[in-house]
Amino acid sequence: WQTAPDDNGNFGFVDVAACGAAFCGTLVAAFDGTGTQVETPNIGRQIIWDTVANGDGTYDGRIYAPDRDKEYASSLELAGDQLAVSGCVLGICRSGGTWVRVN
Repeated sequence: WQTAPDDNGNFGFVDVAACGAAFCGTLVAAFDGTGTQVETPNIGRQIIWDTVANGDGTYDGRIYAPDRDKEYASSLELAGDQLAVSGCVLGICRSGGTWVRVN
């Protein structure tokens, strides 16, 4: 999945796969606002984890936002090749935008 641009205009590719009874997503590549691949210590880091299906195309779990170095309770909504992402911490919620499937 290609993430939506973060606060700095950067985005990444996240490989999502089953991990036990849940889903996890690992950052496999990162790009700056121009689309140039960049090095970051977050490569290999789990970006989403403990993510479970609710049975209606929505998922709940945890998500990490590298641009803010924060973890959030996440809500994901899958619609075809798009994944709407949002997260909340201490009652403050933010949209993570829409991720798009990449091959």
